[in-house]
Amino acid sequence: MLRITDAVSIADWELTEQFTRASGPGGQNVNKVSSAVELRFEAERSPHLPADAKARLRRLAGRRWTADGAVIIRAETHRSQARNREEARERLAELIEKALHRPKRRVATKPTLGSKRRRLAAKTRRGEVKALRQAPGSDES
Repeated sequence: MLRITDAVSIADWELTEQFTRASGPGGQNVNKVSSAVELRFEAERSPHLPADAKARLRRLAGRRWTADGAVIIRAETHRSQARNREEARERLAELIEKALHRPKRRVATKPTLGSKRRRLAAKTRRGEVKALRQAPGSDES
């Protein structure tokens, strides 16, 4: 059981772990021990996630989302299998927690009268500065 929030937790049947040999540092250990973890979460079939959270999770997961609706997280930074497994679960929990957070709706606002006036005054000043750069007496009208 992977606990995400007080209200949401993921059952063990929704998670599948596969262990493979990791790339990178580790000396001869890297050639002998399968320490990398590939954690697969069946997000589309999960009864514990609301539909809107699944849609946000799909967008957040990006390339980690598979065609059959699963999220795959690969962890291979540590030399020990247990630490990689822990890291993969933490990253999945973090991703799901982000997806559960409903973003605030943006409320469209109009610029204030003061900000409009300040913008127009700045444009006028800028125009005056540019007008002063011209050669005296060269009225091109």
